Amino acid sequence: MNTENRIYLDNAATSWPKPEAVYLAADHYQRFIGAPNGRSGYREARESNRIVEEARRGVAELIGAVESNQVVFGANGTDVLNLAIRGIVRPGDHVVTTVCDHNSVLRPLRALRETAGVQVTYVPCDAHGLVSPDDVRNALRPQTRLVAVIHASNVTGVLQPVYEIGQIVRERGAAYFLVDAAQSLGHVPLDVAAMQVDLLAAPGHKGLLGPLGTGILYLRPGLERELSPLRYGGTGTQSEEDRQPDSLPDKYEPGNHNLVGLAGLAAATRFLAEETVEAICAYQDALTVQLVEGLLDIEGVTVHGPPSASSRTSVVSITVEGYEPQELAAILESSHGIQARAGLHCAPRMHEALGTTAGGGTLRFSPGYTTTPEEIRQTVEAIQQVAAASLC
Repeated sequence: MNTENRIYLDNAATSWPKPEAVYLAADHYQRFIGAPNGRSGYREARESNRIVEEARRGVAELIGAVESNQVVFGANGTDVLNLAIRGIVRPGDHVVTTVCDHNSVLRPLRALRETAGVQVTYVPCDAHGLVSPDDVRNALRPQTRLVAVIHASNVTGVLQPVYEIGQIVRERGAAYFLVDAAQSLGHVPLDVAAMQVDLLAAPGHKGLLGPLGTGILYLRPGLERELSPLRYGGTGTQSEEDRQPDSLPDKYEPGNHNLVGLAGLAAATRFLAEETVEAICAYQDALTVQLVEGLLDIEGVTVHGPPSASSRTSVVSITVEGYEPQELAAILESSHGIQARAGLHCAPRMHEALGTTAGGGTLRFSPGYTTTPEEIRQTVEAIQQVAAASLC
Protein backbone atom coordinates (compact mmCIF):
# COMPACT_ATOMS: atom_id res chain seq x y z
CA MET A 1 0.00 0.00 0.00
CA ASN A 2 1.20 3.49 -0.83
CA THR A 3 1.86 5.25 2.48
CA GLU A 4 0.16 8.36 1.08
CA ASN A 5 -3.13 6.42 1.23
CA ARG A 6 -2.38 4.85 4.60
CA ILE A 7 -4.34 6.04 7.63
CA TYR A 8 -2.32 4.64 10.50
CA LEU A 9 -4.32 4.43 13.72
CA ASP A 10 -2.27 1.88 15.65
CA ASN A 11 0.00 4.20 17.63
CA ALA A 12 -0.83 2.34 20.85
CA ALA A 13 1.14 -0.57 19.38
CA THR A 14 3.98 1.61 18.11
CA SER A 15 4.11 5.21 16.97
CA TRP A 16 4.42 5.90 13.26
CA PRO A 17 5.73 7.89 11.58
CA LYS A 18 8.55 8.95 13.85
CA PRO A 19 9.90 12.50 13.86
CA GLU A 20 12.36 12.97 11.02
CA ALA A 21 15.14 13.63 13.54
CA VAL A 22 14.69 10.09 14.90
CA TYR A 23 15.34 8.52 11.49
CA LEU A 24 18.34 10.75 10.91
CA ALA A 25 19.88 10.01 14.32
CA ALA A 26 19.49 6.24 13.96
CA ASP A 27 20.93 6.31 10.45
CA HIS A 28 23.82 8.55 11.51
CA TYR A 29 24.80 6.15 14.28
CA GLN A 30 24.76 3.17 11.92
CA ARG A 31 26.74 4.87 9.18
CA PHE A 32 29.25 7.03 11.02
CA ILE A 33 29.63 5.82 14.63
CA GLY A 34 28.93 2.10 14.93
CA ALA A 35 30.86 1.64 18.18
CA PRO A 36 29.62 0.21 21.51
CA ASN A 37 29.38 2.41 24.57
CA GLY A 38 31.22 1.89 27.83
CA ARG A 39 33.84 -0.41 26.34
CA SER A 40 36.58 1.73 24.76
CA GLY A 41 38.14 5.18 24.81
CA TYR A 42 38.43 6.05 21.13
CA ARG A 43 36.40 8.88 19.59
CA GLU A 44 33.42 6.91 18.27
CA ALA A 45 33.10 4.97 21.51
CA ARG A 46 33.02 8.24 23.43
CA GLU A 47 30.31 9.46 21.05
CA SER A 48 28.30 6.30 21.80
CA ASN A 49 28.63 7.06 25.51
CA ARG A 50 27.32 10.56 24.86
CA ILE A 51 24.32 9.21 22.93
CA VAL A 52 23.32 6.86 25.75
CA GLU A 53 23.63 9.55 28.38
CA GLU A 54 21.74 12.06 26.26
CA ALA A 55 18.87 9.59 25.92
CA ARG A 56 18.99 8.94 29.66
CA ARG A 57 18.89 12.66 30.49
CA GLY A 58 16.10 13.24 27.99
CA VAL A 59 13.88 10.61 29.60
CA ALA A 60 14.75 11.80 33.11
CA GLU A 61 13.72 15.35 32.26
CA LEU A 62 10.41 14.18 30.77
CA ILE A 63 9.42 12.35 33.95
CA GLY A 64 10.93 14.76 36.49
CA ALA A 65 13.65 12.42 37.76
CA VAL A 66 16.24 14.27 39.84
CA GLU A 67 19.22 12.26 38.58
CA SER A 68 19.53 10.74 35.13
CA ASN A 69 21.07 7.53 36.51
CA GLN A 70 17.67 6.77 38.04
CA VAL A 71 16.66 5.83 34.48
CA VAL A 72 17.69 2.30 33.48
CA PHE A 73 17.50 1.06 29.89
CA GLY A 74 16.24 -2.38 28.87
CA ALA A 75 15.32 -4.23 25.70
CA ASN A 76 11.68 -3.08 25.63
CA GLY A 77 8.74 -2.30 27.91
CA THR A 78 8.12 -5.95 28.72
CA ASP A 79 11.76 -6.43 29.68
CA VAL A 80 11.80 -3.56 32.17
CA LEU A 81 8.43 -4.58 33.64
CA ASN A 82 9.86 -8.04 34.27
CA LEU A 83 12.86 -6.44 35.98
CA ALA A 84 10.57 -4.30 38.14
CA ILE A 85 8.29 -7.18 39.14
CA ARG A 86 10.63 -10.13 39.40
CA GLY A 87 13.39 -8.00 40.86
CA ILE A 88 11.32 -6.69 43.79
CA VAL A 89 8.85 -9.49 44.62
CA ARG A 90 10.02 -12.27 46.93
CA PRO A 91 8.59 -15.77 47.49
CA GLY A 92 5.43 -15.68 49.59
CA ASP A 93 4.79 -11.96 49.01
CA HIS A 94 1.43 -10.44 48.16
CA VAL A 95 0.94 -8.21 45.10
CA VAL A 96 -1.94 -5.93 44.19
CA THR A 97 -2.65 -5.24 40.52
CA THR A 98 -5.78 -4.55 38.45
CA VAL A 99 -7.93 -6.32 35.89
CA CYS A 100 -6.97 -3.49 33.51
CA ASP A 101 -3.31 -4.41 33.37
CA HIS A 102 -1.42 -5.77 30.38
CA ASN A 103 0.01 -9.28 30.05
CA SER A 104 3.46 -7.77 30.55
CA VAL A 105 2.37 -7.43 34.18
CA LEU A 106 -0.13 -10.28 34.43
CA ARG A 107 2.12 -13.00 33.05
CA PRO A 108 5.16 -12.36 35.27
CA LEU A 109 2.78 -12.34 38.22
CA ARG A 110 1.18 -15.59 37.07
CA ALA A 111 4.64 -17.17 36.87
CA LEU A 112 5.42 -15.97 40.40
CA ARG A 113 2.13 -17.38 41.66
CA GLU A 114 3.03 -20.78 40.22
CA THR A 115 6.73 -20.88 41.12
CA ALA A 116 7.18 -18.74 44.23
CA GLY A 117 3.90 -18.92 46.12
CA VAL A 118 3.18 -15.24 45.47
CA GLN A 119 -0.42 -14.19 46.12
CA VAL A 120 -2.05 -11.69 43.75
CA THR A 121 -5.18 -9.59 44.19
CA TYR A 122 -6.76 -8.23 40.99
CA VAL A 123 -8.64 -5.01 41.72
CA PRO A 124 -11.81 -4.67 39.59
CA CYS A 125 -12.86 -1.75 37.41
CA ASP A 126 -16.13 -0.06 36.50
CA ALA A 127 -17.91 -0.23 33.14
CA HIS A 128 -15.47 2.29 31.62
CA GLY A 129 -12.39 0.47 32.88
CA LEU A 130 -11.71 2.85 35.78
CA VAL A 131 -10.23 1.55 39.04
CA SER A 132 -11.28 2.97 42.42
CA PRO A 133 -8.43 4.03 44.75
CA ASP A 134 -10.54 2.77 47.65
CA ASP A 135 -10.56 -0.71 46.10
CA VAL A 136 -6.77 -0.58 45.95
CA ARG A 137 -6.66 0.51 49.59
CA ASN A 138 -8.94 -2.36 50.61
CA ALA A 139 -6.81 -4.88 48.72
CA LEU A 140 -3.65 -4.08 50.70
CA ARG A 141 -2.45 -6.60 53.27
CA PRO A 142 0.36 -6.58 55.83
CA GLN A 143 2.43 -8.77 53.47
CA THR A 144 1.77 -6.67 50.36
CA ARG A 145 5.13 -6.09 48.69
CA LEU A 146 4.11 -4.45 45.41
CA VAL A 147 1.21 -2.49 43.92
CA ALA A 148 1.35 -2.54 40.11
CA VAL A 149 -1.06 -0.34 38.15
CA ILE A 150 -1.30 0.54 34.48
CA HIS A 151 -1.58 4.32 34.05
CA ALA A 152 -3.55 4.38 30.79
CA SER A 153 -5.45 1.38 29.48
CA ASN A 154 -4.32 0.06 26.12
CA VAL A 155 -7.93 -1.01 25.51
CA THR A 156 -10.13 1.94 26.53
CA GLY A 157 -7.54 4.66 27.05
CA VAL A 158 -8.90 5.38 30.52
CA LEU A 159 -6.42 7.14 32.82
CA GLN A 160 -6.21 5.49 36.21
CA PRO A 161 -5.97 7.67 39.36
CA VAL A 162 -2.30 6.85 39.89
CA TYR A 163 -1.60 10.00 41.88
CA GLU A 164 -4.25 9.05 44.45
CA ILE A 165 -3.12 5.43 44.45
CA GLY A 166 0.48 6.54 44.96
CA GLN A 167 -0.58 8.48 48.05
CA ILE A 168 -2.38 5.42 49.43
CA VAL A 169 0.64 3.18 48.88
CA ARG A 170 2.99 5.77 50.41
CA GLU A 171 0.79 6.03 53.51
CA ARG A 172 1.05 2.28 53.83
CA GLY A 173 4.83 2.51 53.78
CA ALA A 174 5.83 -1.11 53.34
CA ALA A 175 4.71 -1.69 49.74
CA TYR A 176 6.38 -0.50 46.55
CA PHE A 177 4.42 1.25 43.80
CA LEU A 178 4.98 0.35 40.14
CA VAL A 179 3.30 2.26 37.31
CA ASP A 180 3.14 0.86 33.79
CA ALA A 181 3.32 4.04 31.70
CA ALA A 182 3.41 2.32 28.31
CA GLN A 183 0.36 4.25 27.09
CA SER A 184 0.90 7.49 28.98
CA LEU A 185 4.57 8.50 28.81
CA GLY A 186 4.86 11.00 25.98
CA HIS A 187 1.07 11.30 25.75
CA VAL A 188 0.38 13.10 29.02
CA PRO A 189 2.71 15.03 31.36
CA LEU A 190 4.18 12.86 34.13
CA ASP A 191 5.96 13.69 37.37
CA VAL A 192 7.38 10.73 39.26
CA ALA A 193 7.72 12.68 42.49
CA ALA A 194 4.08 13.82 42.45
CA MET A 195 2.98 10.30 41.54
CA GLN A 196 5.03 8.95 44.46
CA VAL A 197 6.14 5.99 42.38
CA ASP A 198 8.96 3.68 43.27
CA LEU A 199 9.18 2.25 39.78
CA LEU A 200 7.88 3.51 36.43
CA ALA A 201 8.23 1.45 33.27
CA ALA A 202 7.63 2.21 29.60
CA PRO A 203 8.88 1.33 26.13
CA GLY A 204 10.74 3.89 24.06
CA HIS A 205 8.79 3.32 20.85
CA LYS A 206 5.24 4.42 21.73
CA GLY A 207 4.53 7.86 23.15
CA LEU A 208 8.25 8.56 23.42
CA LEU A 209 8.40 8.30 19.59
CA GLY A 210 11.68 6.40 19.48
CA PRO A 211 12.54 3.23 17.54
CA LEU A 212 11.52 -0.25 18.63
CA GLY A 213 13.90 -2.10 20.94
CA THR A 214 14.30 0.14 23.97
CA GLY A 215 12.65 0.15 27.39
CA ILE A 216 13.03 2.55 30.32
CA LEU A 217 12.68 1.89 34.03
CA TYR A 218 12.74 4.70 36.57
CA LEU A 219 13.92 3.75 40.07
CA ARG A 220 13.25 5.87 43.12
CA PRO A 221 16.58 6.83 44.77
CA GLY A 222 17.78 4.05 47.04
CA LEU A 223 15.60 1.38 45.47
CA GLU A 224 18.65 -0.21 43.86
CA ARG A 225 19.34 -1.70 47.30
CA GLU A 226 16.10 -3.71 47.04
CA LEU A 227 15.73 -4.40 43.31
CA SER A 228 17.61 -7.50 42.22
CA PRO A 229 18.95 -7.61 38.65
CA LEU A 230 17.63 -10.29 36.31
CA ARG A 231 20.62 -10.31 33.97
CA TYR A 232 24.31 -10.37 34.81
CA GLY A 233 27.36 -9.75 32.68
CA GLY A 234 29.89 -7.29 31.36
CA THR A 235 29.32 -3.58 31.83
CA GLY A 236 32.75 -2.20 30.97
CA THR A 237 33.14 -1.12 34.60
CA GLN A 238 34.76 -2.89 37.57
CA SER A 239 35.94 -5.54 35.11
CA GLU A 240 38.46 -6.87 37.65
CA GLU A 241 35.54 -8.41 39.60
CA ASP A 242 33.20 -11.23 38.63
CA ARG A 243 30.46 -9.65 40.73
CA GLN A 244 27.79 -7.42 39.18
CA PRO A 245 28.41 -3.72 40.04
CA ASP A 246 26.04 -2.20 42.59
CA SER A 247 26.17 1.26 41.04
CA LEU A 248 23.47 2.74 38.84
CA PRO A 249 22.78 2.21 36.03
CA ASP A 250 25.40 -0.54 35.53
CA LYS A 251 23.73 -2.91 37.97
CA TYR A 252 20.85 -3.43 35.53
CA GLU A 253 22.53 -2.84 32.15
CA PRO A 254 24.90 -5.73 31.32
CA GLY A 255 25.83 -6.35 27.72
CA ASN A 256 25.75 -3.99 24.77
CA HIS A 257 23.02 -1.41 24.42
CA ASN A 258 20.80 -1.04 21.38
CA LEU A 259 22.67 2.08 20.26
CA VAL A 260 20.57 2.48 17.12
CA GLY A 261 17.43 2.58 19.25
CA LEU A 262 18.95 4.87 21.87
CA ALA A 263 20.26 7.28 19.24
CA GLY A 264 16.72 7.55 17.93
CA LEU A 265 15.34 7.83 21.46
CA ALA A 266 17.72 10.68 22.29
CA ALA A 267 16.48 12.54 19.21
CA ALA A 268 12.88 11.74 20.14
CA THR A 269 13.25 13.20 23.64
CA ARG A 270 14.69 16.37 22.12
CA PHE A 271 11.67 16.55 19.83
CA LEU A 272 9.26 16.07 22.76
CA ALA A 273 11.06 18.73 24.80
CA GLU A 274 10.75 21.21 21.93
CA GLU A 275 7.15 20.41 20.99
CA THR A 276 6.17 19.80 24.65
CA VAL A 277 4.13 16.87 25.87
CA GLU A 278 1.42 19.33 26.94
CA ALA A 279 0.94 20.53 23.34
CA ILE A 280 0.94 16.99 21.96
CA CYS A 281 -1.56 15.95 24.64
CA ALA A 282 -3.89 18.85 23.76
CA TYR A 283 -3.74 18.02 20.04
CA GLN A 284 -4.42 14.32 20.58
CA ASP A 285 -7.25 15.16 22.99
CA ALA A 286 -8.93 17.17 20.23
CA LEU A 287 -8.59 14.24 17.82
CA THR A 288 -10.03 11.90 20.45
CA VAL A 289 -13.03 14.15 21.04
CA GLN A 290 -13.67 14.27 17.30
CA LEU A 291 -13.36 10.49 16.98
CA VAL A 292 -15.47 9.58 20.01
CA GLU A 293 -18.24 12.07 19.25
CA GLY A 294 -18.39 10.88 15.65
CA LEU A 295 -18.55 7.22 16.62
CA LEU A 296 -21.18 7.75 19.33
CA ASP A 297 -23.57 9.07 16.67
CA ILE A 298 -23.43 5.87 14.60
CA GLU A 299 -26.18 3.30 15.10
CA GLY A 300 -24.86 -0.15 15.95
CA VAL A 301 -21.52 1.12 17.28
CA THR A 302 -20.52 0.78 20.93
CA VAL A 303 -17.63 2.93 22.17
CA HIS A 304 -15.92 1.37 25.18
CA GLY A 305 -14.37 3.55 27.86
CA PRO A 306 -15.01 7.03 29.20
CA PRO A 307 -16.72 9.56 26.89
CA SER A 308 -14.61 12.46 28.18
CA ALA A 309 -11.21 13.14 26.57
CA SER A 310 -9.95 14.55 29.88
CA SER A 311 -10.10 11.12 31.50
CA ARG A 312 -8.54 9.11 28.69
CA THR A 313 -5.66 9.05 26.24
CA SER A 314 -6.10 8.79 22.47
CA VAL A 315 -7.00 5.10 22.60
CA VAL A 316 -10.56 4.33 21.50
CA SER A 317 -12.04 0.82 21.27
CA ILE A 318 -15.31 -0.05 19.58
CA THR A 319 -17.50 -2.97 18.69
CA VAL A 320 -19.87 -2.85 15.73
CA GLU A 321 -23.06 -4.85 15.58
CA GLY A 322 -22.85 -7.64 13.02
CA TYR A 323 -19.04 -7.74 12.79
CA GLU A 324 -16.22 -9.51 14.54
CA PRO A 325 -13.37 -7.07 15.31
CA GLN A 326 -10.93 -8.91 13.02
CA GLU A 327 -13.41 -8.81 10.14
CA LEU A 328 -14.01 -5.11 10.70
CA ALA A 329 -10.28 -4.38 10.74
CA ALA A 330 -9.79 -6.24 7.45
CA ILE A 331 -12.64 -4.32 5.77
CA LEU A 332 -11.33 -0.97 6.94
CA GLU A 333 -7.84 -1.64 5.60
CA SER A 334 -8.84 -3.22 2.29
CA SER A 335 -11.57 -0.71 1.44
CA HIS A 336 -10.40 2.48 3.16
CA GLY A 337 -6.68 2.13 3.93
CA ILE A 338 -7.38 2.48 7.67
CA GLN A 339 -5.08 0.45 9.91
CA ALA A 340 -6.29 -0.39 13.42
CA ARG A 341 -5.79 -3.29 15.80
CA ALA A 342 -8.41 -5.92 16.49
CA GLY A 343 -8.48 -8.49 19.28
CA LEU A 344 -7.81 -8.73 23.00
CA HIS A 345 -4.77 -6.42 22.98
CA CYS A 346 -2.84 -8.59 25.49
CA ALA A 347 -5.29 -7.47 28.19
CA PRO A 348 -7.53 -10.51 28.78
CA ARG A 349 -8.89 -9.50 32.18
CA MET A 350 -9.84 -6.05 30.88
CA HIS A 351 -11.89 -7.57 28.07
CA GLU A 352 -13.53 -9.93 30.55
CA ALA A 353 -14.52 -6.90 32.63
CA LEU A 354 -15.90 -5.13 29.54
CA GLY A 355 -17.77 -8.23 28.38
CA THR A 356 -16.00 -8.25 25.02
CA THR A 357 -14.03 -11.50 25.27
CA ALA A 358 -16.61 -13.81 23.67
CA GLY A 359 -16.92 -11.52 20.65
CA GLY A 360 -13.18 -11.56 20.00
CA GLY A 361 -12.35 -8.31 21.77
CA THR A 362 -12.65 -4.88 20.20
CA LEU A 363 -11.36 -2.81 17.32
CA ARG A 364 -8.93 -0.23 18.67
CA PHE A 365 -8.11 3.12 17.11
CA SER A 366 -5.12 5.03 18.46
CA PRO A 367 -4.33 8.33 16.72
CA GLY A 368 -0.89 9.85 17.09
CA TYR A 369 0.76 13.23 16.92
CA THR A 370 0.81 13.17 13.08
CA THR A 371 -2.82 12.05 12.67
CA THR A 372 -4.96 14.73 11.05
CA PRO A 373 -8.59 15.76 11.66
CA GLU A 374 -9.27 14.80 8.05
CA GLU A 375 -8.08 11.25 8.71
CA ILE A 376 -10.38 11.07 11.74
CA ARG A 377 -13.27 12.32 9.60
CA GLN A 378 -12.56 9.63 7.00
CA THR A 379 -12.40 6.98 9.72
CA VAL A 380 -15.76 7.97 11.21
CA GLU A 381 -17.29 8.01 7.73
CA ALA A 382 -15.88 4.56 6.96
CA ILE A 383 -17.31 3.10 10.17
CA GLN A 384 -20.65 4.73 9.38
CA GLN A 385 -20.70 3.02 5.98
CA VAL A 386 -19.70 -0.38 7.35
CA ALA A 387 -22.21 -0.19 10.25
CA ALA A 388 -25.01 0.84 7.90
CA ALA A 389 -24.34 -2.16 5.64
CA SER A 390 -24.75 -4.45 8.63
CA LEU A 391 -28.14 -2.98 9.51
CA CYS A 392 -29.59 -3.31 5.99
